[in-house]
Amino acid sequence: MRSPHGSFGLCYRNKVLYENRMTHVLIISDIEGSSACWDRAGAAFLTRQWRKACIGMSLDINAVVTALFAAGAASVRVKDFHRTGYNLITSVIHPGAQIDQGYHAGPVPGVGDPGECRTLMMIGMHAASGTAGFIPHTLTSRISSLVINGCPTAEVSLFAASLAPFGLRPAFFSGCPRACRQALSAMPEIHTHAIDKSGGLEDFDAVAYRHRLAEAAVASLSNDAAEPFDWQGPFDVRVTFRNGPPAARQIGDRWGYQVDRDMVLFRADHFREMYMTLIRICYLTPLREKILPFSLGAFNAMGRLGLAYAKMMESSRIRSLRHADDELTY
Repeated sequence: MRSPHGSFGLCYRNKVLYENRMTHVLIISDIEGSSACWDRAGAAFLTRQWRKACIGMSLDINAVVTALFAAGAASVRVKDFHRTGYNLITSVIHPGAQIDQGYHAGPVPGVGDPGECRTLMMIGMHAASGTAGFIPHTLTSRISSLVINGCPTAEVSLFAASLAPFGLRPAFFSGCPRACRQALSAMPEIHTHAIDKSGGLEDFDAVAYRHRLAEAAVASLSNDAAEPFDWQGPFDVRVTFRNGPPAARQIGDRWGYQVDRDMVLFRADHFREMYMTLIRICYLTPLREKILPFSLGAFNAMGRLGLAYAKMMESSRIRSLRHADDELTY
């Protein structure tokens, strides 16, 4: 039987390996900017479209991980960071990758401990709430706009800044063209690779896209200009809610924040204070925060069950991928 992970790496056999063989990469993986998510149903939970998107997202990550190892990366950790945190199908991803699923309370909210990773890649991302792009949102679709210091803010800035204290350098980003432009606006040194979905699924070549994505990710290993995104305050934040003033008042009353019509307003002097406030607004109640280990455990359990259902429903497709080099590793 042919190895399910070998042939993609062979494409890079004759490439010059980068001098820094101690490169430890952390990939944050999302679904909206992946190759098989083509509508909101694909980014939802337990839908048929989501099951297909999970497979495409996993194949995208496999292509990148395989190429990174072939290029000399010492380790690759992949953080599954869409919705429940359980979307990646590990059996179709290079076995050398560490796949981290579910959410952690800290030290980096959601991500946990990045360990020795120092190179950050964000793959399959999306544009900010309140902007154009493919399924744009920031943190949650309940927010119609997140403006920090007068600028619409995307998750790329929040995630990169949350990892900056651990020395991670944002080297690479992929997503829709608008998302890539927003990443470059915040971090001019980051390398980007856009996925163009304007032509529709029928005209999209996923195999060719994964080749280009993997090559772009490998090229970013030489991005020496990237530095940790040390986002300094103070921060003036305006969170606008899609469901209008009632939703804003509910959050304002719950946490004691200032409310102006459909907006919750607050100010923070430091990034972590600002980020934790956004997490409370988007995901928590005071009770959930008090019992956070239990809340996270229950949420992660729901994610595991959802992914188990997806793998059961797509078992034939997944089995076929595991035994077909052309499908899995391109």
